[in-house]
Amino acid sequence: MYTLPKFVEFREEGPREGFQIESKTYPLKERARLVDALSETGVKRIQVGSFVSPRAVPSMADAEALFAAITPRRGVQYTAVWLNEQGFRRAAKTPRVYLYGKMVVYTTDAFARKNNNCSAAELKKRQLDMLPLFDEMGVPLEEAYILTAFGCNFEGPVPVEAVTDGVRFVADTCTERGKPLPQIVLADTMGWANPEQIKRVIHAVRETVPEARVGLHLHDTRGLGPANFYAALQMGVDLFDSCVGGLGGCPFAAFKDPRAAGNICTEDMVFLCEELGIETGIDLEKMIEAARIAEQIFQRPLPGKIMHSGSLKAFR
Repeated sequence: MYTLPKFVEFREEGPREGFQIESKTYPLKERARLVDALSETGVKRIQVGSFVSPRAVPSMADAEALFAAITPRRGVQYTAVWLNEQGFRRAAKTPRVYLYGKMVVYTTDAFARKNNNCSAAELKKRQLDMLPLFDEMGVPLEEAYILTAFGCNFEGPVPVEAVTDGVRFVADTCTERGKPLPQIVLADTMGWANPEQIKRVIHAVRETVPEARVGLHLHDTRGLGPANFYAALQMGVDLFDSCVGGLGGCPFAAFKDPRAAGNICTEDMVFLCEELGIETGIDLEKMIEAARIAEQIFQRPLPGKIMHSGSLKAFR
């Protein structure tokens, strides 16, 4: 049995998740404007962009320029995604990037090949090769992601054992190399999870590594994002990735319709937390304003609900 957490940490990923999936590149000034608006909301970590192949993700080709264009706020970490040593070294040379070590484990070969052009087993080896580089740069191993932890569009349902095997790989690696166990983040990369599955997988992971902090990266692809979020809260999870306005999605997930919904919506989940009496440290009204800025930039309705209806503040 678990109780609801008293405080939930949100890590904002809208600027990276939202813009990376677009077929066009939006003006640098507008993207920086969104990051700066998010900096004023109280969120402590914002994922700004990706240091990946410009051929694979052309909208992220100017990541260095984007970091240079933002106005950093004290106390906010500005992070980025990289998939290999080349990307990590690009990030390390870029001012304002908050560097940290991470491991990424794939549960399916098909998605590993789509995302990284190699097998899941080969990617595990690459993760091991990255660890000395983190030591060289003096950055701690902070987190380990288990991708497609609930299902995969290419291979179908993912058994719980595939997830716990990935978690054991991370735990064994840390034990062998004398490193503390990082946060374990379970990613519903393609929106397969349902609330009961969320509970089962979290329970299995905690039985495997009871000492680890467990977080979730949830997508709302098929409309179950908020329900899955609440199920995770009921399991005591207090760490979530989310996207302002409900932006996001994976460009390599093979959705038939490019309008498929993105990640769980930051302001909607903050609203839910407030209604449940859970602190977040986020100013909901400022987050709603940031969501409206995102909608202005994208020039189309975004999936978020509270940004359109408003919160209950005016009625209380």
